[in-house]
Amino acid sequence: MCSLISPLTMSHEKSESCLQEKKHSSSFERFHDGTSLENNLLQNLKLSSQRVLEIAQKKGRSKCPKCNSSRMFYCYTCFVPVESVPSDEIPVVKLPLKIDIIKHPNETDGKSTAVHAKLLAHEDVTVYTYPCVPQYQDQKHEVVLVFPGPDSVSLSDSLLYIRGSGDMQNDSSCEPSLKRPKCSQQYDKSKNEGVEEKKPMHFLKKLIFIDSTWNQTNKIISDERLQGLQQVELMERKTCFWRHQKGTPNTYLSTIEAIYYFMIDYHTIILQKDYKGEYDDLLFFFSFMYRIINDAKKSAGKL
Repeated sequence: MCSLISPLTMSHEKSESCLQEKKHSSSFERFHDGTSLENNLLQNLKLSSQRVLEIAQKKGRSKCPKCNSSRMFYCYTCFVPVESVPSDEIPVVKLPLKIDIIKHPNETDGKSTAVHAKLLAHEDVTVYTYPCVPQYQDQKHEVVLVFPGPDSVSLSDSLLYIRGSGDMQNDSSCEPSLKRPKCSQQYDKSKNEGVEEKKPMHFLKKLIFIDSTWNQTNKIISDERLQGLQQVELMERKTCFWRHQKGTPNTYLSTIEAIYYFMIDYHTIILQKDYKGEYDDLLFFFSFMYRIINDAKKSAGKL
């Protein structure tokens, strides 16, 4: 998943397998049904109060409490709000799945939206800078890589694949990677014995997103530590990212958009629950920055 651009769209050949998923997405068509993007973001999202950001904007840049760097709203290096933004006024989003974001080393920190995910769902999101990549060999049956490709499948189909991977898993066949550096976290495996076949969602524990421009993704996606993981493509959505690259489709999503849409799909398709804005605060910073940037463009006569 790219922080600047990411082509997470389903191919035509896979469209039939997504018919069931499309039935669950009707409540989110407001994001790409031809209405203005500004109305979509500012009026339809169920967001926590953004007054804290409005006050911080008037004050201007403030110091990071950790590194003392001057930033606006948050420090994209330390993943914390600046001194003018009280942390207890920033919403906390609880996600149903853990997320690893692998960031390209040449990705500009200040332009990446991966930091939004870490700030708002800090207990469930971990950010790594390539070549620091965790070892996933023992977790293949419960991890998916959200990235388009010839072998990628829809979300609902991916759970069948990883269920099969879990049934056939052989720990002795997993050899340690030779690539360095290796970064791994202690992982507490959940016992899945007795899980019924009709409930494969219990096998999915973690998502991997790639935070990079599209042109820089090849080095990461081809890394041997990511090989053998089931790849998943999101259904097509239009981006609202203000740094969208010229000449690329408007379906290339920012990282935070991709995470947000995946959570909605997982909530409605896999958990089979009505979506009531549970993850809208993932766009807490994104929507506010979108608004102030668009207001500036309007004032300059560029919109």
